[in-house]
Amino acid sequence: MITYIRGELVAYEDDKVIVDVGGVGYGIYMSQQTMGLLPQTGNEVKIHTYMNVKEDTMQLFGFLTRDDLQVFKLVIGVSGIGPKGGLSILSELTPDELRFAVMTGDAKAISAAPGIGKKTAEKLIIELKDKLSIEDVLTHAAEPDANGSAGNTNEIQSEAIQALVALGYSSSESLKAVKKVDLTDANVEDVLKEALKHMMF
Repeated sequence: MITYIRGELVAYEDDKVIVDVGGVGYGIYMSQQTMGLLPQTGNEVKIHTYMNVKEDTMQLFGFLTRDDLQVFKLVIGVSGIGPKGGLSILSELTPDELRFAVMTGDAKAISAAPGIGKKTAEKLIIELKDKLSIEDVLTHAAEPDANGSAGNTNEIQSEAIQALVALGYSSSESLKAVKKVDLTDANVEDVLKEALKHMMF
């Protein structure tokens, strides 16, 4: 089992990158979002991988963090979603956006991924609701300080996101907007006002 690959990024292709490790070129399938975060060719990269082995093929799927890889494994654990489908979902939504879409039951956001229908999205929500936590999303955005204030910050973010969803915005749009807001000394109303400004641009 190949758990990660470290080497020189030598090429980008439509749906994968080529990484040279000791003279061997590994083709690694990645989401468009993840590929957009990689450096230019010629730089060293470390990519966490999932190996998909079938009778007639062997494929590597790559992620920048172990957390992203873990979310991918949960997604392809849902019956009816294979590795390519999982990558399609993670090209449409970041792992954090997917977490929030699952927790809020936003099947529309998930089914926006190519090849993922409404029924499959609803099945994914049902099967992953107890395995994904919204707390993970908010913790990524605000690590606790010495006084442990992240708990309060998380609550403010969560309330602001829920308010935006209630106003008709999608869960992924709401999460993106709230994550852009400076939370220093902010209350829910402040965060909501600033997030709405981001929604308009």
